[in-house]
Amino acid sequence: MDSYDKAQQLAKALANSEEYQQFTRAKEKVEEDESNMSLLQEFRRRQLELQMSQITGEEVDEEQVEQVEQMYQMLSLNKNINEYLNAEYRLSRLMSDIQKIIGDAVKDWFEFGERESSLN
Repeated sequence: MDSYDKAQQLAKALANSEEYQQFTRAKEKVEEDESNMSLLQEFRRRQLELQMSQITGEEVDEEQVEQVEQMYQMLSLNKNINEYLNAEYRLSRLMSDIQKIIGDAVKDWFEFGERESSLN
């Protein structure tokens, strides 16, 4: 069996996983309510702004951080949004774990040139 066949099997396993099934159910519930969608989109927008500031080395406004944290706390009180955020986290964790497993298997690809630089 070649790598592509294994990748197809992995894709099917992910689509059938409990994490993905819970995520899609939670997403559908959130999407049924426009106000929930708006709140979640605004939260994501603010979260992304903070992340971009951090990535670009800009000074992060503590007031913005506090606003995002307060917004998260408020969203967590909403049952459907809280279920969605938790399901999203679990799915993200699964995907990250799988990516690490794959990355560890082909670590030489990521370490190109490191051996040579350590010899100098």
